[in-house]
Amino acid sequence: MLHDVPDLPQGRRAYCLRCNHMLVSGRHTSLDRTLATGFAIAILIVFALFFPFLSIEELGFSNTTTLLGVAAAFLDGWLIPLTLAVTASIVAIPLIRVALLIYALFPIWRGRPPAPHAARAFRWSEALRPWSMAEIFVLGAAVALVKVADLATIGFGPAFWAFCAAVFIIAFERQITDAASIWSMLDNEP
Repeated sequence: MLHDVPDLPQGRRAYCLRCNHMLVSGRHTSLDRTLATGFAIAILIVFALFFPFLSIEELGFSNTTTLLGVAAAFLDGWLIPLTLAVTASIVAIPLIRVALLIYALFPIWRGRPPAPHAARAFRWSEALRPWSMAEIFVLGAAVALVKVADLATIGFGPAFWAFCAAVFIIAFERQITDAASIWSMLDNEP
């Protein structure tokens, strides 16, 4: 259903007449929260890339790896395309998505006019949203680790917990981002 929603005063909300889904919230704190979660996601994912992610110990032998090390372990033969796709969907796409989001929203948050091509950056950020599959990776890793737990001692490094926190913040960001309000702010783009 097509709606023409005017700019709403603080505290007012507009709902779809057909499905009763909230279209616009009229709250300006959404921009603050969206930017804060974007910065948090970027920091946590970069942290998860370089710090110990997982350690496995069995019979006196141990191995510790980073998130990039986990991905690089499968860089052999016919698994290379799959490894690149998985790495892109769990690391590159979420980072690109939040970088585009920050690029589009940071100048507006500072009270300045939107950056050049901010609307295009926000559009790409929204288009990449379904392709960001960090939560799928965490779920798959949890299932795999449950299976391996009987065979070896598993230790979770700080990067594992940072990545899990990033997944929860990504889910939170998806819920709090008021795209309609952001689009109305970006309408003033030169």
